[in-house]
Amino acid sequence: MQAVDASARSGRISVRRKLLRDPQAVITIVILAVMLLLGILATVIAPHGPNQSDLHLVNAPVGTPGYPLGGDESGRDIFSRLLYSIQTAAIAGMIGTGVALVVGVTAGLIGGYFGRVTQASTEWIFSLIMTFPGLLLLIILMPVTGGDYRATMLIFGVLLAPGIYRIVRNLVLGVKNELYVDAARVAGLGNLRILGRHVLFVVRGPIIIAAAFLVGSTIAVQSGLAFLGVGSLEVPSFGAMIASGFRNLYIAPTQFLWPSLTLGLITASLVLLGNSLRDALEGAKPKPSKIGAGQRVAADEIENRDRGARSLLDIRDLVIAYPRPDGQLNEVVRGVSLTVPRGKVMGLVGESGSGKSQTAFATLGVLPNEAVIVRGSILFDGEELVGRTDAQMRPLRGTSIAYIPQEPMSNLDPSFTVGAQLVEGVRAALGTSKKEAKDRVLALLKRVGINDPARTFGSYPHQISGGMAQRVLIAGAVASRPKLLIADEPTTALDVTVQAEILDLLRDLQSELNMAVLLVTHNFGVVADVCDQIAVMQKGEIVEQGETQAIFETPQHRYTKMLLSSILDEDTVRTDPPAPVTKLGGVV
Repeated sequence: MQAVDASARSGRISVRRKLLRDPQAVITIVILAVMLLLGILATVIAPHGPNQSDLHLVNAPVGTPGYPLGGDESGRDIFSRLLYSIQTAAIAGMIGTGVALVVGVTAGLIGGYFGRVTQASTEWIFSLIMTFPGLLLLIILMPVTGGDYRATMLIFGVLLAPGIYRIVRNLVLGVKNELYVDAARVAGLGNLRILGRHVLFVVRGPIIIAAAFLVGSTIAVQSGLAFLGVGSLEVPSFGAMIASGFRNLYIAPTQFLWPSLTLGLITASLVLLGNSLRDALEGAKPKPSKIGAGQRVAADEIENRDRGARSLLDIRDLVIAYPRPDGQLNEVVRGVSLTVPRGKVMGLVGESGSGKSQTAFATLGVLPNEAVIVRGSILFDGEELVGRTDAQMRPLRGTSIAYIPQEPMSNLDPSFTVGAQLVEGVRAALGTSKKEAKDRVLALLKRVGINDPARTFGSYPHQISGGMAQRVLIAGAVASRPKLLIADEPTTALDVTVQAEILDLLRDLQSELNMAVLLVTHNFGVVADVCDQIAVMQKGEIVEQGETQAIFETPQHRYTKMLLSSILDEDTVRTDPPAPVTKLGGVV
């Protein structure tokens, strides 16, 4: 167990090690930590108050007893004011950046993740905010804020939010189509959980570097306003000190030097630290591949609800279309009807692009946003699924309906350990405690044939093989003992030996749990091995369906015959060219 814990912490340790090995990160962290500490302890360290003056020490030189950096034009201690200015800068930076991050990140996640209406609304709002002249607006609103720099930075944080919003929105638009995000959605996780754990965690690197720039910008703006004399004259700040130094530039030039150097050191350190953090965080995880998927299902008409009582899954006259550039709809699934009896395995077979996965995604409620269900009905256990929102589908996904995707490595979040992801899915589906979920996951990992469940539990996706990753996904899918398991090309990315093991495992689990299975595949060999019934799809239509043995022995449709004739067996002479196969539209 200690080895598992150590492995689970390896991602965090690697980030810390990278930072500690980066001289730029170490130096800037030390500088900023020292500055922050000086600001916090200003009331203790400073020998004088920030506005305490002595007319005998006006423009006192450096090294004057009690005034180590000299006195300014009003006889105030420059060193004391410098310490209090660091405090002011830290508060201003935290307020301005904090508001910008809260507003910008929240809106960016919402605008990038949800549908077009939400995206358009957030885009309009933040485009409007960007039209405001920031510095001028802050000056105009001074009577409203009463010259309090904290209220001013609060407003400035809102003005900075559009920049963060655009960064986060653009990143989310790319990340939300990752397969591991779809897998989390299918596992029954809520949108807030997905956004906070699987989306925000991945896009955090650019947000951190942007936040570093924002802190520097906020401090600079606060100093700039103070330099112009806008705000309370009693608040010590770098801007006020620089303005005082400018007035005495030819009398005591060092008065201008100290606040300028300190301000420049802080802003430069923030930017350099942000770059170091970005490099460490982005380099700590492998880059996942992209295959798009979305979440909305549109409704049209419900037909023949009585068929739901005779089968677990009943799809009737399903038509799915996508809009063309000219505005017309292109139908990719046309009039599909099939049933999956309880406790049986239905194979949905066809070549790539035939509409198999679209039919499966419609059942799961994860079709892309632009997809339109023109008509049709999908009954699951007597309940209509067409027209349900993502929130209405969530109670079914991961509990009653489970999903095994193709490309297993892309469906696991590279930022988290295997165990953390499985525990999260189990807790979302079953509502168990963390300990109970962990015990259940470890037992499932052992059940699906993983020799060392504890080690796999604490491993990151890139530390396990493709076959093991597929077993992990199967374990997560059957954790809630679903009524229906949709397996989309579950053996495509695996070698022949591992394929056979995975098929044996699926067959055993299906029999053990009495699940209905919809197996999406293009491989008739897989169908012959595990399926009770077959539905053959071509160009968005089901051209033939029936019992597996009957279709293999006496196929009726020419497309089914063509697919069956393409299977190699032990009698095939591989050195001779294959005989021509008649295909629709010509000879292959």
